[in-house]
Amino acid sequence: MDIERLNSGLMGRLPPRLANWIYKHLKEIPAVRATVEKELESILAGLENEVKSYRTISGDWRSLPPSGRRHEEILAEMDALNRAEASRWQEGYASGAVYHGDPGHIDFLNRVYALNSQSNPLHSDLWPSSIKYESEIVAMTADMLGADNAVGDPSDSICGVVSSGGTESILLAMKTYRDRARAVKGIESPEIIVPTSAHAAFDKAAQYFNLVLKRVPVADDFRADVRATRRAISRNTIALAGSAPSFPHGVIDPIDELSEFARKKGIGFHTDACLGGFVLPWAKKLGYKVPAFDFSLPGVTSMSADTHKYGYAAKGTSVVLYRGAELRRYQYYTTTEWPGGLYFSPTFAGSRPGALSAACWAALMAVGVDGYMQATSAILETAARVKEGIGRIPGLFVLGEPLWVIAFGSEDFDIYRVMDFMARRHWSLNGLHKPACVHLCITLRHTQPGVADRFLADLAAAVQYVRENPRPNEEGGMAPMYGMAATLPVRSLVSELLRRYIDMLYRI
Repeated sequence: MDIERLNSGLMGRLPPRLANWIYKHLKEIPAVRATVEKELESILAGLENEVKSYRTISGDWRSLPPSGRRHEEILAEMDALNRAEASRWQEGYASGAVYHGDPGHIDFLNRVYALNSQSNPLHSDLWPSSIKYESEIVAMTADMLGADNAVGDPSDSICGVVSSGGTESILLAMKTYRDRARAVKGIESPEIIVPTSAHAAFDKAAQYFNLVLKRVPVADDFRADVRATRRAISRNTIALAGSAPSFPHGVIDPIDELSEFARKKGIGFHTDACLGGFVLPWAKKLGYKVPAFDFSLPGVTSMSADTHKYGYAAKGTSVVLYRGAELRRYQYYTTTEWPGGLYFSPTFAGSRPGALSAACWAALMAVGVDGYMQATSAILETAARVKEGIGRIPGLFVLGEPLWVIAFGSEDFDIYRVMDFMARRHWSLNGLHKPACVHLCITLRHTQPGVADRFLADLAAAVQYVRENPRPNEEGGMAPMYGMAATLPVRSLVSELLRRYIDMLYRI
């Protein structure tokens, strides 16, 4: 039993649930288990050298050095690793990942971090400045996302907290809705409803917090299907969600319709603006067509926006916002009976790096409204050129109507082999599936002179190569992994591959 036979044989024609059941029982046979493990390791072996390129620069450490190494020696090794990794993102080869990247901006944030390296918001008595930074980050983000239009009853004023990233912001919001529904409505089997294009963090929240996750399809334009969402609602539904924009296809869900329906039903609604929170407000001011997505809509009860993406802060900060302090309080953790004293925390972590919050505050201060407007204008202009250029390459098409996260696919050839060719040209793109496609998330790195033209030239060369070489002969790359994930009905085998991939990352 090998991967190819699973794909093309009887298993490939079975419904996924039945295929999973058969595979689960087949895997108990030692010979089958050994074959499957060999197949998985074969795929991973083709990726390991690419992932662990650092081995040519740095040795492996399996135990502590007998004596502490000299600071200069450690810094020299880390500098060599940094230089080997920096060129790709500095020169605009990465999709997303590094959103600003200007050396002056990085140096400024590093100086801020150094000044605050010992601070910890858990100990606000020692570092009251951390409270200043975080409360003002929340206030500035709320102001940008429609807080002024949302204030009617003072108890409904927009508030929030600083988290470690978009995933934590979404997890916190879903945990908040769960706890509120349990306390206020007595719901013991809570459900959340999201489109299939919603971020995987919603699925993680469902797994972590014992929620039922209902994923509804997207329409032909890759935006959430409003009618399907309405049909999915039950008396156990605690929250709906939509993206502004979605990570895969860069399109904005119909937040106005979805949130208004949630409001009428007395259900929470979360706008995931992790990717777009620091772009869409400025895009709207620049005259781009941006539908309502924030707290100006009365049905939106929470939002997430990543400061460490287009807010241009250092990695490790995001903001989760709520309509009213009463809702936010369900996010908090408190305990009164611990012998160690009264303990509380607003987010999942106890101790947190206050230096990241300080650097985030400094980034917002340094960029300002004019800076965000200029950055957004440059990004959207570059994205328009890239989108137009992709449309001119025969065999490629753009999915939906994105502003700056541009997903493209093909019905004529394997788009994942195009992605692998681009990787050999140093491009780090995001592979997607359902449907099979690839995306480029435009950042300030791509607005540098010549980067967009280089991308389009390399993409045209990739398409030509794949057309001229319909049968793959190269080894390694992500095409086998994504190809299997896109077509294999045995989803538990795909999940097993991903777990093996994580194991491989931690293997020395």
